Amino acid sequence: MFDPDLVLETSMVRVRVLLQEDRTELEKLTGNKSLWKFFPSDLFDGKDLKMWIEQALQQFKLRQKIPFVIVDKKLNRLIGCTSYGNISEIDQRLEIGWTWLGKDFQGKGFNPHCKFLLLRHAFELLDFERVEFKTDVLNQQSRNALRKIGAVEEGVLRSHTLMPGNRRRDTIYYSILKKEWEYVKSGIFSHVL
Repeated sequence: MFDPDLVLETSMVRVRVLLQEDRTELEKLTGNKSLWKFFPSDLFDGKDLKMWIEQALQQFKLRQKIPFVIVDKKLNRLIGCTSYGNISEIDQRLEIGWTWLGKDFQGKGFNPHCKFLLLRHAFELLDFERVEFKTDVLNQQSRNALRKIGAVEEGVLRSHTLMPGNRRRDTIYYSILKKEWEYVKSGIFSHVL
């Protein structure tokens, strides 16, 4: 599961494990302050991005998280990041999250391709039973995107996460179960297949 050479692809995107040397290219994408309004880390500052990458790579080494970069295959360049986290092999569940795309790549269909790859891998290759997602209850764009990919809203954890600026975030959870995957895959993701 924690294969550093793991690569997943559709016709549009390539998702591969984050490398330390990806920082320079990712830094070109993080300069829009509005990207971080609902994100638990403010990656606008290069030092914070460096720390975030180092922490993600450390969590990968400890088998706690799999941080990925998202590559636009047409341009052959990095356009954002996503991760598997909160992994419980014994419970056969994980979370897909920590996802962000550079402003120029939002709303262009990259996110559904990315989510399809990670869901397919989790259900069909890892044979997991549950994939979770969570987001800020105020983040309507993310909530709409999760509903569009067939995720089921489960509930809100109040005052769940401390955000930059000392705001307490209410976190809303979503999930897709393995028994729902075939329906979701053949319907919602039919354009990706």
